[in-house]
Amino acid sequence: MDTATRALTAQQLVDAYGSREPIDQISTRFPDMTLADAYEIQLLQIRSRELAGRRVIGQKVGLTSAAMQRQLGVDQPDYGHITDDMVFLEHVPIDASQYLQPKIEPEVAFVLKSSLRGPGVTVAQAIAAVDFVLPALEIIDSRIRDWKIGILDTIADNASSGGIVLGSTPVSLADVDLRLSGCVLHRNGDVIGTGAGGAVLGSPITSLVWLANTVGALGITLEAGHIVLPGSQTAAFPVAPGDVIRAQFAGIGSVTARFAPNSPATTEGAS
Repeated sequence: MDTATRALTAQQLVDAYGSREPIDQISTRFPDMTLADAYEIQLLQIRSRELAGRRVIGQKVGLTSAAMQRQLGVDQPDYGHITDDMVFLEHVPIDASQYLQPKIEPEVAFVLKSSLRGPGVTVAQAIAAVDFVLPALEIIDSRIRDWKIGILDTIADNASSGGIVLGSTPVSLADVDLRLSGCVLHRNGDVIGTGAGGAVLGSPITSLVWLANTVGALGITLEAGHIVLPGSQTAAFPVAPGDVIRAQFAGIGSVTARFAPNSPATTEGAS
């Protein structure tokens, strides 16, 4: 892809946020697209958000489970950026209509007390850089029609990022084994998924190390105070207006996301 094509594609993705109209799969339209193209398109979107006044406050890692990697035919995770407008308070209703085709995933979020910059970051250094962990729910979304994506499409689309809800129970890494911490995901009171931290590259810490070393090679530092989402412990599940999603993590606590019900005006407009 040339510079103009990358810029045009990035703008199409930016426009999809406002229009709520997804675009066709990128990688099928541009078969010569590379991993470098995909990350450049992502960064062009982030720069656009920053010019609009948004701040990058963290990063997320996706495609960390073996099942998701097999599904997309890849052998590595991907990453995206978290901006300040993507963070929602627990229990405060979220307007689902701002998304095109949202799904939700339970994760354990790292909050850093010191910066990490690779390459060369070790497990010990990553652990030392973590201030605490929080229970979290990630809202993923795709600006690409019908979730017809490969790894290049999701990378270009900021790793299919949508939003995050953080719990309010900080836990020290010394007090929990993230590999063994189990998770139960509920939707409207019903269990819809279970998992454990070991589903995330064997350990969420491994995901943090991978991220620091991968973005470090590109000149990006994981900053003190940043939030890092290492990957989902279960499959992703669709969400709709009125849904209440709760994730319970053994030894860490719980987090709840509430989606506002459709207003009468919204319902009438959709009929």
